[in-house]
Amino acid sequence: MRRALVNRQTTETQIALALTIEGRGRYQVRTGIRFLDHMLELFARHGGFDLTVTATGDLDVDQHHTVEDLGIALGDAVAKALGDRKGINRAGYFVMPMDETLAVAAVDLGGRPATVVNLKVRTRLVGDLQTELVHDFFEGFAMGARANVHLNVMYGRSNHHKVEAVFKAFGRALRVACAKDKRLARMLPSTKGLL
Repeated sequence: MRRALVNRQTTETQIALALTIEGRGRYQVRTGIRFLDHMLELFARHGGFDLTVTATGDLDVDQHHTVEDLGIALGDAVAKALGDRKGINRAGYFVMPMDETLAVAAVDLGGRPATVVNLKVRTRLVGDLQTELVHDFFEGFAMGARANVHLNVMYGRSNHHKVEAVFKAFGRALRVACAKDKRLARMLPSTKGLL
């Protein structure tokens, strides 16, 4: 089983995170931001990952440090759990309907970080989460995992549904990207010979 532990300690945040790639969608998440907890729970369930997160941060200042560092820690965990990345699909995508909303996520674990996030969210908060920080979370993930992450809400009415659809789609796209292909078991999914 591919799994990783990440302990990220800064002057602004303290994060302990455990991830199992071949999980059963089990989770235990405590970040201090309840809507973010819910999004990480959806990510784990829809991705089929086991995820445990305990995070404390300077939420009295702002949510930014906690949200961004959680993205980095999750990306680090994926990178560690994948090891040399031999035999993985490398890329995955998913189109996720969430009632009236449709979101698309595409992930490439090719070794270069890049992030494009288009949520079309028009409110400052969804639940207790500052919506502008969703981009920072995924940018942090892309840096930590050395991945391309593209997230696009095609359309929708509910801002809650837009953010939720993106996290569900992301979990499912990452699941495909991390999956192993028996035909490529000893191969690196790159003609460069390096990811």
